[in-house]
Amino acid sequence: MSSGDTTRTAPRPADPDGAGRDEGFARLSEPFRRELLAYCYRMLGSVHDAEDVLQETYLQAWRGYAGFEGRSSLRTWMYRIATRACLKALEGNGRRPLPSGLGGPSDDPDDPARARLPAVPWLQPAPDLLFGTAPADPAAVVEARQTMRLGFVAALQYLPGRQRAVLILRDVLAWRAGEVAALLGTTTAAVNSALQRARAQLGQIAPTADGLTEPDDPARRALLDRYATAFENADVPALMEVLADDAVWEMPPIPTWFAGRETVGRFLATRLRAAGGYRMIATSVNGQPAFGSYARDRDGVYRPHALQVLTLSAAGVEQVVAFLDAGLFAPCGLPPSLDGPLRGRPAG
Repeated sequence: MSSGDTTRTAPRPADPDGAGRDEGFARLSEPFRRELLAYCYRMLGSVHDAEDVLQETYLQAWRGYAGFEGRSSLRTWMYRIATRACLKALEGNGRRPLPSGLGGPSDDPDDPARARLPAVPWLQPAPDLLFGTAPADPAAVVEARQTMRLGFVAALQYLPGRQRAVLILRDVLAWRAGEVAALLGTTTAAVNSALQRARAQLGQIAPTADGLTEPDDPARRALLDRYATAFENADVPALMEVLADDAVWEMPPIPTWFAGRETVGRFLATRLRAAGGYRMIATSVNGQPAFGSYARDRDGVYRPHALQVLTLSAAGVEQVVAFLDAGLFAPCGLPPSLDGPLRGRPAG
């Protein structure tokens, strides 16, 4: 991906009524909207917060566009505005955790899960539908997926705000150190130092990357199909066959989480009691396979229960984060309810 100052915006003639300014700004800035949204999401760990900051970024940029002199590219200028807005947003709340970031796993899955903690600003998933089509370059596709992974964004939450910005701009967006220094109003040496510290901390806490990197990999698709079928059939032994030895199960906003295939299997056995209790519809979130799980109510209609985001490796399903939030279904393109035993094909 190209760095910040690769293009310049030519000076514009005077426009007394401002109409040309508005039209020009909209035409030139719109191509950056999706990448700026992804940048703000990585910074903030929340799609809602990222959309709010993006709206504020475009409003500030529109108001200041008349004074924009083109000394940097429009893209760089807008990243500068977005970065300031993100850092300001992080002043009040710097980290959005997953349950595994708040304490150790439970060793007794037979006990009821602890009460929800709705007041905690949890890490939120990012539906792939929000970020448009994937790049044409296969290498860029893999890189984009890896840097949007739920685990990567969760790891970013442990970094101070400026270190997050430096790492994303340098390692994800491939900006030069001098460009980042100019954007942050600091020195190249300070940027390099911050990047070194951020990389070191991230290396200690970031999970293993998805070992099945190609969405259409037959082994990956078969694994997802086995997982969904076993879940729908309440077949806990079959589920345990697709789980990795060190599998993790999390359920924000419930702080209880489980680690290890046997423990996760015992927990699922307390929840999956009969075939047909759930239906699974495939989607894609954070560049990862995901399922909307629908629970059958007393009328036989399947209602949204949890958005399950899966992390895979060659060993099997390494992690399932089941977000217990029905409001996540619509942004992922999932239907509001299901009337029968329908399941979509696994997503890549």
